[in-house]
Amino acid sequence: MKILVACEFSGIVRDAFLAHGHDAISCDLLPSERPGPHYQGDVRDMLSQRWDMLIAFPPCTYLSTVQACRMRSEPWRYEKQEEALRFVWLLMEQPVHRICIENPVGAINSQIRKPDQIIHPWMFGYSEQKRTCLWLKNLSPLMATCIEMTRKEFVNSMKKDKERAKNRSRTFPDIAYEMAKQWG
Repeated sequence: MKILVACEFSGIVRDAFLAHGHDAISCDLLPSERPGPHYQGDVRDMLSQRWDMLIAFPPCTYLSTVQACRMRSEPWRYEKQEEALRFVWLLMEQPVHRICIENPVGAINSQIRKPDQIIHPWMFGYSEQKRTCLWLKNLSPLMATCIEMTRKEFVNSMKKDKERAKNRSRTFPDIAYEMAKQWG
């Protein structure tokens, strides 16, 4: 399959699909952290091509529930959230047969629709708890592979520094592997 992994700078999901024999490319405003097929730029530049699958990780800066508490004190965030929601709609409405949109609980749940699935890293062998929503089109929900019983909160275990947002946005490798295995 020809797969576009949108808003991914890590290359983790792209590389999982490449390892399973697919033609996958990542796309992000940032350069890829790993060598491999990557378009550095706006994903909208890539959407006119024909894709068999689109997996997108739109930035959650103005979409997550965590950010909602700032909206009253910083009203300019409402406009940013609307812009972010329009971007999610654009991705969801692409003429691609299989689509997965990934984001935490937040504005997409309340203003577009509920997710088709909520996963945690502990469902795939990690001890972390990080509630991640998946909105799916013509894709089955991911099946858990290895339930880890010792759970710790992923977000709270990370030190607060300038790299925290980037580190939180990376997909766990075993989840990427299962995406490629189960959906590919």
